[in-house]
Amino acid sequence: METGIVAVEKIGGRSTVTRCFSKYPLKFIIPRKVGSSTTDAVWIYSLTYGGGIVSGDSISCGFTIGDDCTAVLTTQASTKVYKAVGSKCSEQVLEARIGSNALLAVIPDPVTCFSTARYCQKQVFRVLSDSCLVIVDWITSGRHAIGEKWDFALYKSSNHIFLDDQPLLLDTVLLEQGSVSSVAERMKDYQVIAMLVLLGPRLKHVQNRVQEDVKRMMSEQLRAPSAGIKRHRSSDHRLTKPTFIASCSPFGPKGIGVVVRIAATTTESVYIFLRHQLAGMETLLGVPPYC
Repeated sequence: METGIVAVEKIGGRSTVTRCFSKYPLKFIIPRKVGSSTTDAVWIYSLTYGGGIVSGDSISCGFTIGDDCTAVLTTQASTKVYKAVGSKCSEQVLEARIGSNALLAVIPDPVTCFSTARYCQKQVFRVLSDSCLVIVDWITSGRHAIGEKWDFALYKSSNHIFLDDQPLLLDTVLLEQGSVSSVAERMKDYQVIAMLVLLGPRLKHVQNRVQEDVKRMMSEQLRAPSAGIKRHRSSDHRLTKPTFIASCSPFGPKGIGVVVRIAATTTESVYIFLRHQLAGMETLLGVPPYC
């Protein structure tokens, strides 16, 4: 049974929440106004009682975004996943339908899994040819202040997008402690991994900007030192790894979507990147994301 349901429809020419239901451990907060009053966008904040997801919690949400509507699903802080009790796995599922010329932006703060935590997340989006969708899906290595870095037992996040019920993007990230090597050993110095998805005609200007910026950033970082770009070197004179890596790829018919993948050594650097790349959405959402 679903623990949360939200429907957004056009009422009196404005995007309006016409149905909102949630039950423990989930709660929705819907402010009356976010940003300019001239912007037609509904902001929905998702939170959990106790400030995080407890071992064994199962959260299932259904969203319907009606034709010509704009909605934002976000959080007030990082999603904390507490330590697992035995082999119990916490799970969170989101299913969303996005109507014609509608926009849904799923822009949460990152997931932070505590030591031994087990967490699975699945998000399914059903879109039309002129629907627009933004997905930010990211995870940090854990609680740095107490020395936890990639100490969770299991993290799995899947994002599936269907266009007219046909698969458009099927993506899964799986991080699991192995018998040969730990997640921390495989991640090396990187403390954050993230994915950004931009889909739909109203986001073309944002897609173009992120593709140009990622290409420029990576060409500068990976250019040979002889080309004039200063690179940091380790004590044994080998080039060190970049502190921020990003790749960008189009997907779907005629490249209607763009997916960006990121690995970084700090959470703040990813916030800065997202803030910069999504700034062009202010006119659509009322305020720029992550500001």
